[in-house]
Amino acid sequence: MRERQQLDEAVNAIRKLEQDLDDGAMLIELGESEGDEASIREGEATIKAVEKEAAGRQVETLLSGEADAFDTYLEVHAGAGGTESQDWANMLQRMYGRWAERKKFKVDIVEMTDGEEAGIKGATLLIKGHNAYGRLKTESGVHRLVRISPYDSNARRHTSFASVWVYPVIDDRIEIEIKESDCRIDTYRSSGAGGQHVNTTDSAVRITHNPTGIVVACQQERSQHKNRATAWNMLRARMYEAELKKREEKANAEAASKTDIGWGHQIRSYVLQPYQLVKDLRTGTQSTDPDEVLDGAIDPFIEASLAQRLYGATENVEDID
Repeated sequence: MRERQQLDEAVNAIRKLEQDLDDGAMLIELGESEGDEASIREGEATIKAVEKEAAGRQVETLLSGEADAFDTYLEVHAGAGGTESQDWANMLQRMYGRWAERKKFKVDIVEMTDGEEAGIKGATLLIKGHNAYGRLKTESGVHRLVRISPYDSNARRHTSFASVWVYPVIDDRIEIEIKESDCRIDTYRSSGAGGQHVNTTDSAVRITHNPTGIVVACQQERSQHKNRATAWNMLRARMYEAELKKREEKANAEAASKTDIGWGHQIRSYVLQPYQLVKDLRTGTQSTDPDEVLDGAIDPFIEASLAQRLYGATENVEDID
């Protein structure tokens, strides 16, 4: 039923675009035949609106992967550098949260570890919305920040790193077999706010899959049982994402190089001083308004990287026929 609803929405959207385009052309034709400038302007405005809507819909054509329609987990981890990197990780977490709000997606914090002085050491977000994974999947990688440090009394320029990892929430139709004997399960006390119960009981759960080294953690709920169930789901999702990546690497060696999330593979730089620039190192997409980008305006970067992955091009999605 969900797939049918999505197909219905796609077909109806195309039909509406066709109808609006016909209406706009008819208004212009009538205006020209009767010398009515108001009708001509109205028709031109209608066609421009259709063009804008079509450009937005074109992004959906880039999201045809097996898991693209799923909800997604997004992990942010601070790199080496102490408070600087932990503050940067917190800024990235906020950026993706604001992006999700702009899309009217729901965001839950599954797990978060506070920094020693400021920011966070790491966090896992659950972002729920149609095509959430498909839109965010190219955000995996290392993000670099250059700025005058607010934590440096000498006001020196610092470079900080944080990594982002995106993987899909899998549905019940996909079976991932994991042997419990291959896993180590640890319980511990949750950090941060949450009241006396959270801070005095071992409700948080961490699962380590020994054969692959994959580690997941959840402290979202007060109940250890619920956190354990969520952590198992996260582990299944990570295993599924790993399998998707293996398929992609086997099918396309070039794509494999683009999706490597090792610390030596930066995907985007955010420069706040001495000049202001955000640049994606894969596609060349740029913005001179980092404040807007850090407030969630990352769609141009996402669309360009999706287009590059699908077409091997660096143009924005609007430039692709």
